[in-house]
Amino acid sequence: MSGIIKVGLLGCGTVGTGVIKVLAENAEEITPKVGAQIIISRVLVRDAQKKRDLPQSISVTDNIEDILNDPEIKIVIELLGGIHPAREYMLRAMQSGKNVVTANKDVVAQFGKDMFAAAEASDVDFMFEASVGGGIPIITPLKQCLTANKLTEVIGIVNGTTNYMLTKMSEEGASYDEVLKAAQEKGYAEADPTADVGGLDAARKTAILASIAFNSRVGLDKVHVEGITKITPEDIAYAKELGYTIKLLSISRDDEKGIDVRVHPALLPQSHPLAAVRNEFNAIFVKGNAVGETMFYGRGAGQLPTASAVIADVVDVARDIVKDRFGRIRCTCYEHKIFCPIEQTLSSYYVRLLVDDQPGVLGAIAMAFGQTGVSLSAVIQKRKVKSKAEIVAVTHKVEEAKIRQAEQVLNKLSAVDKICNVIRVEEPTGQEA
Repeated sequence: MSGIIKVGLLGCGTVGTGVIKVLAENAEEITPKVGAQIIISRVLVRDAQKKRDLPQSISVTDNIEDILNDPEIKIVIELLGGIHPAREYMLRAMQSGKNVVTANKDVVAQFGKDMFAAAEASDVDFMFEASVGGGIPIITPLKQCLTANKLTEVIGIVNGTTNYMLTKMSEEGASYDEVLKAAQEKGYAEADPTADVGGLDAARKTAILASIAFNSRVGLDKVHVEGITKITPEDIAYAKELGYTIKLLSISRDDEKGIDVRVHPALLPQSHPLAAVRNEFNAIFVKGNAVGETMFYGRGAGQLPTASAVIADVVDVARDIVKDRFGRIRCTCYEHKIFCPIEQTLSSYYVRLLVDDQPGVLGAIAMAFGQTGVSLSAVIQKRKVKSKAEIVAVTHKVEEAKIRQAEQVLNKLSAVDKICNVIRVEEPTGQEA
């Protein structure tokens, strides 16, 4: 054994408490794997006077300097969340020669380049497995286990809140508002759920995954983002009838057009492995030219799953300390690839319209699609809404720009009351709706 490795913990909320708990409960398993005992010696909190149920060996402070200036602390775990002051604290920790482990997707997605540069300059480790997928191991597999591959596709369900909501809408026929309220009551959704339901949380994770998978820096501004707020029980029902399930997908592809990165709801074939991912679970589907198709599945959030990922990184860093080696895998964004604009992406589309219930309307709609080069693969007309008829059309694969042109033409038709929704249809590569 090489003695004790002391850790400073920034933040003692849900995940921070989970880290303390798992380290204590699994010490007998972790210590032999490291060759040293990992202990949390100091915890940074907002209110040092607040009573907490912590081991007596842990010192509580509200002053970051107590951790940054402690020479015995070799690893800093950042679990404050948000960008400020978390980013500044991590940079200062690395400048002080301390290794950093974080679950902070905001900082990694927007300032990953700076963090890696700071780690390299100080010859320390910067680890962030818990920033994507909670307890699902995905960052390390992309950086290490799949490094022999040219990765071409990463598609996943990376937000548990929206997946829970869409699952309940699909299985119980509930409305968006009803399932959002249920998600908030269960603690799956925040009081302000905008980042989740608007797709921003998934977009941050998508930027991180794509950067690693394609060896090229993908900024948050490059990710096209749409949320689930427009999804209705009607869309869910039509999707089922057509053989699909609606999921909020994180999609990253690298092909001849460039890197295509986006987050949006999509109709996914019920036969696709991701279609079976229910409730708050996450899954990430990866395609490589050597390994083929692989999928990583598990709980994408929660106290103990996220703590598991955090501690896995801490164990890796601790092993580096024991072996006196650091920076085994630095920033892998050594390429500068072009990006494919959303207008040039190819997809099939589900289009739901409310139209006048009279002869000739269906023909006029088909002609409007045809004028812009959009061909239809399926049309459903079942439901009547007062004096109107509801029509659902599914297109063949077409560029995004053409479907937007078709929307403009349709909106000018007097027989079209409104376009209720337009949702992409995500078919497995090489297939078409």
